[in-house]
Formats: sequence, C-alpha cells, structure tokens
Amino acid sequence: MAEKTDIEHAHTTEERRPSQFEELRKSDTLDTLHNDEAVKVLATYHGDETWTPAEEKKVVRKIDRKLLPLLILTYGLQYYDKAMLSQAAIFGLRVDLQLSKGNRYSFASAIFYLGFIVGATPAIIMAQRFPIERVAFAIVLVWGACLMCTAACHNYQALYAQRFFLGFLESGVSPMFMLVVAGFYKKDEQALRMGAWYCATGYVSIFAPLINFGLGHIKGSLHSWQYMYLVAGSLTIIWSFVILFLLPPDPIRMKGLNERERFIAVARMRVNNAGVRNTHFKKDQALEVLMDIRFWIVFAMAFLIMIANGPVSSFIPIIINDFGYSTLNSLLLTMPAGAVIGTVEIVAPYLAYKYPGNRTWIIVVCQFGTILAALLLWNLPRSARGGLLYACFTLASFGGAYAVLMGIQTANTAGYTKKSVTASGIFLGYCLGNFVGPLVFKTKDSPRYIPGFTIVVITSIIAALLSVVYRYVCIWENKKRDRMGAEAFDHAYEDDLTDIKNPQFRYQL
Repeated sequence: MAEKTDIEHAHTTEERRPSQFEELRKSDTLDTLHNDEAVKVLATYHGDETWTPAEEKKVVRKIDRKLLPLLILTYGLQYYDKAMLSQAAIFGLRVDLQLSKGNRYSFASAIFYLGFIVGATPAIIMAQRFPIERVAFAIVLVWGACLMCTAACHNYQALYAQRFFLGFLESGVSPMFMLVVAGFYKKDEQALRMGAWYCATGYVSIFAPLINFGLGHIKGSLHSWQYMYLVAGSLTIIWSFVILFLLPPDPIRMKGLNERERFIAVARMRVNNAGVRNTHFKKDQALEVLMDIRFWIVFAMAFLIMIANGPVSSFIPIIINDFGYSTLNSLLLTMPAGAVIGTVEIVAPYLAYKYPGNRTWIIVVCQFGTILAALLLWNLPRSARGGLLYACFTLASFGGAYAVLMGIQTANTAGYTKKSVTASGIFLGYCLGNFVGPLVFKTKDSPRYIPGFTIVVITSIIAALLSVVYRYVCIWENKKRDRMGAEAFDHAYEDDLTDIKNPQFRYQL
C-alpha cells in the first residue's frame, strides 16, 4: 500500500490506494508457523485491492457500532462491581464484617488489586492463545458468581478472600480491551476509543448510586448491602452471555463484514507497523519489553497515577459522609463526581485524537486537576463544604491521564506478543498503584487524611514530570530514525516486527 493511507491526508475522497499485496502472495515469509492471521487474510484476498476513504470510513463506523457499546458497558459493569465496596461500606458492611477496626477496611479494598496482579498475566496469555470473546465470557461469568458470594461473607477474613478472587477474575478485562482496540484501529484512532470505554468508570458512577439508593431502602431478611451485591452479580452473569455472542474479537473474525470489508479492515492496519493478531507467544518479544525504557516510564506513571484512585474508589462516599451528610445523601452526592470524571475521561482522549502530538501534555494537565483537588481536601477546613465537594468531584481527573496513557503506549508498541506483555505490564503498574492507594489512607487519620493526600500530591507531580520525560525520549528516538533515512509506515505483518526492531516505526507524542 502507498505511504499515504490516512484519511486525513488523502488529496480527495475518491483517491484510490495502490496495492502492494501481490508481493505477499509471492513471498515465502508468510508467518503460518506463528499463526499470523492478518497476513493470511491479505494474501488470500482476490478482489480489488484498492479502496476509497469513503469505504474506509464506512468500515470504521461499522466497527464502532458493533464494538464500542460492548466495551463501554462491560467496563462500566466491572467498575460498578469493584467499586461496590465503598457504597456498601456506608450501609453497614463495615460494622457487620468487623472492618471498622484498624486498617481492615483499607486492606479489604487493597487486596482486590493483589488478585489483579496475580490474574492479569494468565488472562492475557489465554486471550492470545484462545478466542478473546470466549475468554472474556468465562471471566465475566465466574466473576459475577464470585460477586454474589459477597452476600455470604460474615467476617472480614471471608471478605478478604472474596475480594482477592474477584480481583483475580476481573484482572484480564482491561489488558484484553487494549489488545482489541489495538487490533481494530489505527494509531491516531486508538486514544479516542480507549477513552470511550474507560470513561465508563466515571459515568457508571452516576447510575450506580441511584440503584444502590433504591436497594438501600429494602427491608428484608438480608442487610441492604447484601442486596446490592446480589443484584450486581446477577446483572454480571447475564451480561457474560451478551459478550459471548456479540463481542467482535478482531477484524479477522468479526461477524457482519463481507469479504471486501474484512480486507479493508485488516489492510488499513498496515499503517500501524504492528500486527492485528498472532496466536504464537514469542519469547524474544516478551524479553524486549524488559529492555524498553518507554515501557518502564509508562509502568511507573501507571503506578503513580493510580495511587490517587485509593481515596476515589474506596473513600469518597465515606469522606463526604464525614462532612455531615446523611448516609443516603452521601451516596447521592457521589453522582456529580461520576459525571465530571466521565467527561474528563472522554474529553482528554478526544483532545489527544483531535490534536496529534499533544498526548503527553494532556496527561500533565489532567494530573494537575488531581493535584489541586488533593491540596484542597488536605488543607480546607471541614466547614468549607463547597470547596471540599468540588475537590471530591474533581479528584479523579487522573482518569483522563490514564485513558490517554493506555492509548499512547498501545500505539507505541508493535509486535503482537510485545503488545500483549506490555498491556499486562502496564496493568500491573495500575494494580500496584491501586493496592498502595487505600493503604495510605488510614482510619486514624480521618476525617482529613493528611498523610494520604500528601502522598497523592507528591506521586501525581512525579507522574506529570515522567510524562514530559517520556515525550522527549520518543522525540530523541524519532529523530535518530529520521537521520537513518528510514521512511515510516512501510511494512506491517510479514515478520511481526516490534517497534524497536522495525526502523520504519515512529513513536507518537
């Protein structure tokens, strides 16, 4: 295919794209040993190998309609399930399960992410070796059942076990979704699609309090927090079957595409210089991740950014309750936070899509939103309710930074195995941050939690600075490759090359 495949750079909407796929049919480098399925699609297609920008847009719209609603709703359901603890806490769970003593509640929140750490790598390996939609179905089905088991917990030890296994089961969703998006969309399209499903973590917080507000009024044989978990688990089990039958795993096996649309969906991805799907785990690519400085910077950023999620996911309803509001009003007052953060989490990736080359700066801006909110919660007197509520509503601005971070690292990684391991590794940083976050907010520091918010301020500043470092590392590498005279976007699938080994690869900023 010619270099200029981007819709935005086409001279005319009717310009047709010259083909270079005949060489694939003649080549003996088809990666059939390693099951590079994208190469097979390109090499076996016998129709017209050119297409117009209008045809490509039509294919992308069809992918969006079939894929994004499922990713958004699944991720929203996951966040609803894992964040249930903070809302159940103000409905008696802390008292019933003896969590009010010491740091038991904080550890109950944190241990969830230990399960994430243990489960992420097996999940991503299964997602590469087996059909993603079946792996996702099994995970969601079992996690729904595990969530319902929370209602059977009668002490904090049982809750610890349940939270660990729930984290173990939910751990594969985010890395799998990163792989799915990377397989369907070009680099400049990925950030917006990442934000589309990640913003569900905010918007679901608008509706979850309404559901739990209603469940909180139930007068039955169980406590209200038990009904919350039973309802959420039932919804999750039902949704797992929707995933099994409707989730399109990649453009190669996506239902609803004719032969030509499938060819366009796969062929247009050559611009990424990264494969769509490869079911062989390549050890050399996995080892390369350990030598990649960009991966370690992003890993550190994910860890530092997510420390701020400790108070957001586990303490915000409790903090608002400490302002003097009733239990039910405290729950309802978390809704504006969901609206604000959901908007930040979609606007930030949209800006990254709209203004290429500014992703790292957008991360910095989002981090400053979290820094300001943490400073307000740290320093304002408890009587300044307006300022404190504003801080609670905007504390999770880091969500926009993380959404952009996922997109930039996915776009800047080539080689299917390397992309898989990188997604799992970034998620490990995410998990470690979420594990540490709740532990720095101790019961004895209530209601101001000064040590916890001090740590949030420091780690958020460091994450913002690392974003700038990442930018200039990529600029340096791109200039080095430009001096070598390598043109971008020349090959994609023949050898499943990584970004480091392919001199034609250029890093996004």
